[in-house]
Amino acid sequence: MKQHTVTDSPYGPLTLVADDGVLCGLYMTDQRHRPPEESFGTRDDTLFAEAEEQLKAYFAGELKEFTVPLRLNGTPFQRRVWDELRRIPYGETRTYGRLADALGTPAASRAVGLANGRNPIGIIVPCHRVIGANGSLTGYGGGLDRKQRLLDFERGAALF
Repeated sequence: MKQHTVTDSPYGPLTLVADDGVLCGLYMTDQRHRPPEESFGTRDDTLFAEAEEQLKAYFAGELKEFTVPLRLNGTPFQRRVWDELRRIPYGETRTYGRLADALGTPAASRAVGLANGRNPIGIIVPCHRVIGANGSLTGYGGGLDRKQRLLDFERGAALF
């Protein structure tokens, strides 16, 4: 059974979605690959206290690694990519190629990029920390402006 809530953030409203009480989605407004609202289930503003507290601590610069339980629904390859994203330290970046190497599939940087783009739990699973081989920002489901702001925030350039 799915439930959701909406919480404020410095990046606009965030929709948190849980399946049987476990966080399975975090979506930004106007996010690419955002599921339809009707798939989020009923609204329950009491279910997400732990996730909301961790997000508040993150945005306050007090939390570097999330520990909220997650349910990452995707293909086995996507889940491997998302697990690898969670290994990227706060304030650091990785290229798609480096992620592909870490997964033992060095020729799969494009597939890594596609899986990265389908990440259902933005910010907590830090797909914003992935950049192009030349160091440039590349696509981000939440928009390149948000990606740049998240990276700047984690590097200490923009505190909220």
